[in-house]
Amino acid sequence: MILVIVGPTGIGKTKLSIELAKELNAEVINADSVQIYKEVNIASAKIKKEEMENIKHHMLSTKSLKEKSTIYDFQKEGRKILDELLEKGKNIIIVGGSGLYLKALLYDYELEEEQEANNCYSELSNEELKNKVDIIYPKNNIHVNNRKRLVRFLNYYEKTGKIINSKTNKNEKKYNFKFVGLTTDRETLKRQVNNRVDEMIKEGLIEEVENLYKNNYPKLDQIIGCKELIPYFEKKISLDEAIEKIKSNTRKYLKRQYTWYNNQMKDIKWFNVDIENFDDTIKEVILYIE
Repeated sequence: MILVIVGPTGIGKTKLSIELAKELNAEVINADSVQIYKEVNIASAKIKKEEMENIKHHMLSTKSLKEKSTIYDFQKEGRKILDELLEKGKNIIIVGGSGLYLKALLYDYELEEEQEANNCYSELSNEELKNKVDIIYPKNNIHVNNRKRLVRFLNYYEKTGKIINSKTNKNEKKYNFKFVGLTTDRETLKRQVNNRVDEMIKEGLIEEVENLYKNNYPKLDQIIGCKELIPYFEKKISLDEAIEKIKSNTRKYLKRQYTWYNNQMKDIKWFNVDIENFDDTIKEVILYIE
């Protein structure tokens, strides 16, 4: 059995995954695009060792921020682990936050190994990149602020002369799995996000990110919980402003997540979580998968 758990940060995906792993004698695969980085622990809300309860976890802290790491790498390594576990007859729980990573892992989503980026693109603004993409493929839906995707599109087109992923059937499942989604009402979700960020601050988020910033680690400007603190370290904004920005960006990210799930993954079984009585949710999910 492959069970995939999705939902916003702070709603209980980690706790549910551990309880289900114990119930099913399963191993866990991380599908969060930031938790793969070994240096980013608090900012990514990564599960702590003591929380794992001796459950084996995969695809956690496998890369350094200083290494090249793409969605192609994740797909290749994740599918290798999936296939090996299935061959052993193991039950598998995939805990996801990154919709595109889940799609790449579980669906017929063909990717090619990315080549070194064309250096000329580094000199272009987002608007100039978007204009180039629009000329090549006017029907594209890439947002002007999604620089990474714009550059990936142009590099792929330059290398192959084709539109990236134009011939893939992204909605055909490659594996047999069940989706479980955790959700709650908007006000509770907002409160959970705020509480989670406050807890991360207490756990040492500022110190974690400051150490990475001082040591010139790359990719910090792409990670929520890190990028908002950079202006604070540069004395451009106050700490309170930076913390509020983390909360605001997290809430916006959650909205985008839900939109992705609803548009791209329509067979999710959603469970409305009672935060104060989470054990009831665990029982509901167990009944559902049995």
